Amino acid sequence: MSNQMYNKMWHQTQEALNTLLDKESEKMTEPQRNKVIVFQMLATFYIKYVQIFRNMENVYDQIVHPQKRVLIRKILDGVMGRVLELKNEMVELEMTEFHYFDDILQDLKLAPQQLDVPIPRYFLKERLEVIKGREKILARILNECGLNLPDVVWRGFHQSKKTVKEREEEMVFLGMKPPHVFNEISAATIQSERVTRLRNEVQLKHEQNYKEALVNIKEELKLMEGPDIKEHLQDQIRQWFIECRNLTGTFPDYPNVEDGGSAIIFSNKTPEQVIEDILANQEEEEKLKKKKKKEEKESKPKKGKKAKEKKSNQKEKVVKEEDEEWKMSPSLFLQLMEEGNSLYKDTWMNKDESWNFPQDYDPEMIKEEKRKELEFEIRVQVDELMRQELRNLKLAVNKEIEHPARGKKGKKQGKGKKGKKKGKRGKKDKDLTADRTIESLYKELVEKGLLIQALKVNLSDYIGEYSYLGTTLRQVAIEPMPSLLDVRQLITLYGILPLGSAEVHEKAPWVKSLLLVGPSGVGKKMLVHAICTETGANLFNLSASNIAGKYPGKSGLQMMLHLVFKVARELQPSVVWIQDTEKTFYKRVPQAEKLNEPKRLKKHLPKLLKLLKPDDRILIVGTTQRPFDAELQSFCRVYQKIILVPRPDYASRYVLWKQIILRNGGVLTNALNISCLSKVTDGFTQGQIVKVVKDVLTDRRIRQQAYKPLTGVEFLTMMTSMNPVYKEEEECFKNWYDKTPLGRKRVMSLTVGGSREKEKEKGKKKGKRGKKK
Repeated sequence: MSNQMYNKMWHQTQEALNTLLDKESEKMTEPQRNKVIVFQMLATFYIKYVQIFRNMENVYDQIVHPQKRVLIRKILDGVMGRVLELKNEMVELEMTEFHYFDDILQDLKLAPQQLDVPIPRYFLKERLEVIKGREKILARILNECGLNLPDVVWRGFHQSKKTVKEREEEMVFLGMKPPHVFNEISAATIQSERVTRLRNEVQLKHEQNYKEALVNIKEELKLMEGPDIKEHLQDQIRQWFIECRNLTGTFPDYPNVEDGGSAIIFSNKTPEQVIEDILANQEEEEKLKKKKKKEEKESKPKKGKKAKEKKSNQKEKVVKEEDEEWKMSPSLFLQLMEEGNSLYKDTWMNKDESWNFPQDYDPEMIKEEKRKELEFEIRVQVDELMRQELRNLKLAVNKEIEHPARGKKGKKQGKGKKGKKKGKRGKKDKDLTADRTIESLYKELVEKGLLIQALKVNLSDYIGEYSYLGTTLRQVAIEPMPSLLDVRQLITLYGILPLGSAEVHEKAPWVKSLLLVGPSGVGKKMLVHAICTETGANLFNLSASNIAGKYPGKSGLQMMLHLVFKVARELQPSVVWIQDTEKTFYKRVPQAEKLNEPKRLKKHLPKLLKLLKPDDRILIVGTTQRPFDAELQSFCRVYQKIILVPRPDYASRYVLWKQIILRNGGVLTNALNISCLSKVTDGFTQGQIVKVVKDVLTDRRIRQQAYKPLTGVEFLTMMTSMNPVYKEEEECFKNWYDKTPLGRKRVMSLTVGGSREKEKEKGKKKGKRGKKK
């Protein structure tokens, strides 16, 4: 359980981060005009941050020192947020959700696999008890209502896999089948699981010790050092009273509690420095008064015209700059990372830890931190005492009575106004179920079938390959169809990371809603379930078919949405899923569906999106295989990010066939040509491939493999009854996407932007004219 190794890995990652932060601050100030150079820079930063993210996630998961973990977590969230910010910059620059980095990866000597954005394990680890508890409650409610029937299929599937595994083990045990390098793998796996379990236990124990130490050490300091701190502060403030009077002839005014009390005067300063500040302030105030008087005399008549001129000049400048230059948007995460980085340098970079082999908390660091906390608390008490002392001094020496500050009345009035505003807001967001518990609302939603059980699927189960030709195709003006792993990346970036981390959700570019578009069987539903599995989110189903007939009427609909979003907020993270979402936005409602009122949510969804706040970790996800049936404008107004989910390309089909056959108990031999199978099944979806493999690999067929190996023909005969996704259908999706806001921008940037494109088009047009002649 080598903690030293992970410590070393952390130090190396911090070094890389430090270099990257320096480069970022250099480049931030450089305005750029060339889009290609800008993209190269953004992509390089993005790739490097992803590497740091991968390492930091690993380090955070493995290190057991509680104080280091607090800092690593801060930096990890910062890096995660910066990755999302850079992704957003690239999307806005290139007008597309998909980017290809082949050339940059070659320069950095990285494999495409290293671009995978990891899903931090702490998302589930830290909420394990909550998630388990909720799953139990959900299962119990479903059982009581008899609603858990669809789950049987899933259980059956798991059971069949388990049976196959048990049979294999039995055959090996009876000596009827050679072990699959059996003992080696299982021994290594068992050892690895044991180490992980132990590490988790140590992490928890150290975390517990650290929390207890925070309380105990503070109590000890209070007893031992509290009286001295109090005395020292009082002496310091008394000295300030006396010195002030000696210098200025009057006692000073005591700073308000709101301003921070005496802390604002003595923050890291000696009494001598404080006195110097007082004298300097007096001089400055006098100078300012003289200046103001001069300015008022000179500038009164001319002010209006000049101000207008200045403003218009500034506007013109801004417009010109926008046309010419590209500048990086301000980041909300760089400061977080820089704070973490300097904390690392000050505290851990050169720290001698030879004494702390078990990597438990460092008591000296806690003392330092708690001393500051204690001093702050004691200062508040001392300020109260010293304010009174100052009043008494003024009375005794100057015979002056201190009047209360004037500003207070105004403040009170302000508060009253704020109160009124809140009242108005309160009426708008009236809580329709103020008298009910969240548990009862949760139960009602489960019974109504609006809160459903997410299937246990990981994002890694969404099998596919990388697109290795993206950049090459774009260079010859061909827009490549995204690969399955490109889609997987976007699901991680837009769905999983913000839902999993509150810190990231609050500050990162905000994605409230996602739309997954693609033909049947490409895994849209699976991706929705994967988002919930990876983040421990609740899954609400607001599909038109699912809400049909439930909570009827206008008030019913209002109540349903109130229930869903109240529970989603309280028990966040939450995913609100609208399957076949084109029905909610139908251009024309088919006669057969009119009774179901599929468009019930159409007007309400935009309003609900507006009500979501940055601290609501709620994601609305729509899935559709017929986006063409929806009214485009209102569709795109609700769905902020639209992701085209393609049918698998050759590389993805190859990996898919291989994996699914192995996972279902198949054995790969030379008799089965996977490459050929992948070529022939062009156009077929993942769903179809999985179905075929399961149909072929019956229990009987699995047993026969020893003397009758699997062949491609067996799978192909099963496929003859299935319809593939034809090229034309895929083109339909592409053409539809080109009409969406981002799609339109991309088309415009390709046809209008860039001198190369213009020249190419001119050339083409001339060629066509020539042919006509």
